[in-house]
Amino acid sequence: MAAQSPKERAEYLVSSLEQHGQGDYIGESISQLEHCLQAAHNAQKSGARNELIIAALLHDIGQIIPLESNKEVRMNLKNSAENVGRVGHERIGSEYLRSLGFNPSVCQLVESHVAAKRYLTAVNHSYYDSLSSASKKSLEFQGGPFKGADLAAFEQDPLRDEMVALRLWDDAAKVPGIEDSTPRAREYLNLIAAHLEAQEVA
Repeated sequence: MAAQSPKERAEYLVSSLEQHGQGDYIGESISQLEHCLQAAHNAQKSGARNELIIAALLHDIGQIIPLESNKEVRMNLKNSAENVGRVGHERIGSEYLRSLGFNPSVCQLVESHVAAKRYLTAVNHSYYDSLSSASKKSLEFQGGPFKGADLAAFEQDPLRDEMVALRLWDDAAKVPGIEDSTPRAREYLNLIAAHLEAQEVA
């Protein structure tokens, strides 16, 4: 993949979103693709910088990209067949994007969206109440609310505010029936390609 041009890598990524993102977004009433598109649009409407828009679009790529079956572990509730996602999808996504040439900021933002949920549930009790049932269930497998050193480390991270913003856009990106007013994945193709090209000349 590294031998491909930025445009080719961007095309591959957008095509992967379109092809593999049609499945149900776990526990929600929209597809994985629509969830990602809504998150990116939320970032865009908020005037976020380009890297943050890209991270919002790709924050769940670790849930979407196909993995070898022996490498895939899903979070199943105790005594239940219910599935609430791919274990470590935030790290899977971050590593995948790093391999494609995205810069550390985008990769950290993608990896942070689970940590941001753990942070927000630690500092804002009403935030937990606002989470969907599926998001509350996945929190159990993600370590629960931050405490102690983990909480302090997140507080001091220079990207804290953007990581929190991304998490809130993520949470709000679960609205069914707004496909016509949500930009499609291909509308981000040039933005992604420009980002990847900039990393090669940096």
